[in-house]
Amino acid sequence: MAVRIRCQRFGRKKRPFYRIVAADKDAPRDGRFIEILGYYDPLPNPSVIKFNKERLKYWLSVGAKPSNTVAKLIENTKALEETESEKGGQE
Repeated sequence: MAVRIRCQRFGRKKRPFYRIVAADKDAPRDGRFIEILGYYDPLPNPSVIKFNKERLKYWLSVGAKPSNTVAKLIENTKALEETESEKGGQE
């Protein structure tokens, strides 16, 4: 079974909210999933991105591949964490 880490859309029309899930690559976008790994809310400024880091690392270590969108979100959260740690050291 090939596992993919991807977004599952929730929210009403024109008010999207996404869960980040680990799912079988053949499952429908909003269908069955294996585990919820976090969420992404694109509407507030700045966007809210939360991951369960331990479970995300686990799934990546066993060979799950993130979708293009999720890969960008992971990169963005790493960049945000680095800037927050730099701010903490300067104060």
